Amino acid sequence: MDIFLVRHGEAAASWGQASDPGLSELGLAQARAVVEALQASLAPETQLLSSPLARARETAAPLAATLAASVKVIDAVTEILAPVPLAERQAWLRQFMRQRWDEQPDSLHQWRERAIGELLALNSPAVVFTHFLVINAVVGQIVGDEKTLHFWPANGSITHLCSRDGQLELVALGAQMDTVVN
Repeated sequence: MDIFLVRHGEAAASWGQASDPGLSELGLAQARAVVEALQASLAPETQLLSSPLARARETAAPLAATLAASVKVIDAVTEILAPVPLAERQAWLRQFMRQRWDEQPDSLHQWRERAIGELLALNSPAVVFTHFLVINAVVGQIVGDEKTLHFWPANGSITHLCSRDGQLELVALGAQMDTVVN
């Protein structure tokens, strides 16, 4: 069964500037490009799932409109919760991305396990609109990479997974970004 993890389009503000920004104009164009990239590959029973954050929900909207489908919002694929105030988030993120999972507190292991558990519980093909670190956590777990940063998924990129016999398999990584996370 196919599962497509879509990283949200470019946000209108950086991760350290706003807690829940919507999409920039470029982000809206990236969301429309997801429709073009996925529409022909989706089975009729494909469900659409999204993180509750605005940038993920806004990225899901064009595909939902094209398919005349609803988007189910699920907390399990929301962005990582930084344990620091907004002004310190970018510094925390830089440090986190240089670390390994065996250095992380239980709360972050639980965050990763919730996301993976949600994907494993799917009973029909899905497109999941989510975030950079969620995609990294899932892909890293699948391939057995203990680094917190496995690759740099671009905004609007599509990582293709397959769920088979209670296991997730990586089919293809999404396009990678040329610059750093904002």
